Amino acid sequence: MSSAGSDVGPMWLSWSSGKDSAWALHVLKASGADLRGLITSCNAEHDRVAMHGVRRSLLEAQAEAIGLPIVCVELPFPCTNDEYESRMDLAFERAKAEGIEAIAFGDLFLEDIRAYRVEQMERVGLEPVFPIWGLETRPLAREMSAAGIRAALACIDPKQIDRRFAGRDWEPALFEELPAGADHCGENGEFHTFVYDSPDFAAPIAIERGEIVERDGFVYADVLPAKPAATR
Repeated sequence: MSSAGSDVGPMWLSWSSGKDSAWALHVLKASGADLRGLITSCNAEHDRVAMHGVRRSLLEAQAEAIGLPIVCVELPFPCTNDEYESRMDLAFERAKAEGIEAIAFGDLFLEDIRAYRVEQMERVGLEPVFPIWGLETRPLAREMSAAGIRAALACIDPKQIDRRFAGRDWEPALFEELPAGADHCGENGEFHTFVYDSPDFAAPIAIERGEIVERDGFVYADVLPAKPAATR
């Protein structure tokens, strides 16, 4: 198990479409890691990134901006844990067949999630890599923002933060407005983000904010590709 990327072979990065994945990418690239692709899970019924609710077209725009292929694991809705693991295992077997030796994750401090990743990778014979594990989230949030990570809150848990935060930019002004107990990186599930710019993107992704809806106990702010400017 590695906390860096330069000391292992070819890898994929687990990509959620959010800021932690983007920062893990940034750290891995700076370390000289041999990144070959991105992997995420998608809700096949709604054609969106699982949990974050981000449209597949925007996920594909991120992969294009990064310059890496993306593997989207199709999940039924609803999806049992057994079905999730079965489909993810098939994707990891594909990774190994393509010469991939490791999967990197953007987890920060949740020990149970890390333990699950480690067990999952042991089962399929891949090396887990945690390039940003253990970083203190308050200063990290400001470092990420200062470095050029730009993101919108695509999903929030209204039991933890007010629904008015849905769709807002993840930035220092927002950090100051979060409740005292809320993690600035949303690591307790307060929110999930969509990254529309990063120092590792070839160009920003132009977006618009759409409708805000509540579904299954979460509040989702629809993020849309920006419409082309009208021409004369």
